[in-house]
Amino acid sequence: MSSTQKHLTVSRLEDLTLGAFSNVQPSETLDHLIRYLSTWSGSDKLFMLIQYGAKVLIPILQARARLQHRAGVRAEPTSSLAPKLAKLASTISDARTLWGIWGLLPIIQWLIAMERSPPPTRRLHSIERTQGWSMLAFYPLQHISYFRTHELIPKTLSLPSLFQKPRQVTINDTAIGLWSTRLWAAYVVLQLVHLREDRILLLKRQRALNRLSPRAQLQPQERTELARRWDAWYNELAVNLSFLPMTIHWSLEKGVFKNDIWTSLFGLAAAVASFRSGWKATAQPHPTEPPSLIESAVEEPLAASEKPLGSSGDAGGYAAQ
Repeated sequence: MSSTQKHLTVSRLEDLTLGAFSNVQPSETLDHLIRYLSTWSGSDKLFMLIQYGAKVLIPILQARARLQHRAGVRAEPTSSLAPKLAKLASTISDARTLWGIWGLLPIIQWLIAMERSPPPTRRLHSIERTQGWSMLAFYPLQHISYFRTHELIPKTLSLPSLFQKPRQVTINDTAIGLWSTRLWAAYVVLQLVHLREDRILLLKRQRALNRLSPRAQLQPQERTELARRWDAWYNELAVNLSFLPMTIHWSLEKGVFKNDIWTSLFGLAAAVASFRSGWKATAQPHPTEPPSLIESAVEEPLAASEKPLGSSGDAGGYAAQ
């Protein structure tokens, strides 16, 4: 075999092995997934989905193990996989809370931007102001609760004083946890009120579109855009209706549900809707379209993606419980 033929053979072998990915076509889905998961919000939504999916699977696996044990096809009435899923969910919960340690910064940024570019109505402006301030109080309490859970700060702190001896302050772990969750619950309730106002504006936009249609040739993109906004509205409604019972449960000392499966199911529903919302939001933008004929007819409601908590309404820490 000549040296040229040998070189071609080696090159061909390399192309077939090391160059195997030359046979793989570029994937728009893979590009979308990387674009989505490269964001903090996207990664958090994926981990939230895994976390609550695992929590829902645990009682199902345990019930299956008990049934198999009764039927005589299983030696032990417990699932060997359930404890591993519980550890996975706990690890993700802890990581999500830690990753949200800077959550206060986008809230401050949002409040500053809101005052310079307020929502279309005074009522929406008031709602979002209150939401912002509730989060300003929520995050410090959440961080204190997290640090106390991991014993990173002592239960009793000494506050310095210029004229007196340092004052001893004891942290009430239960109260801190309850009040931080109540502030998150307040945000969720306000978001539901926000959605009611958004619905009014969307209906006005829809009526304006219907009035203009007989005398103007509307672009298909206009109706597509309106349908997209309604889809986002229903998605956000699903997210916040899922978070509502969870936040109420965690806001009460004795809770509401006796079985944790309910918070797991509501959490999974919120996770699915949140992931769907983020996936759609990170889709490739369409080419620039001409201005809508009804753009000046009705002011649009604030897009969910402009808010720091996104459509999920997930404040981070207690969603990770």
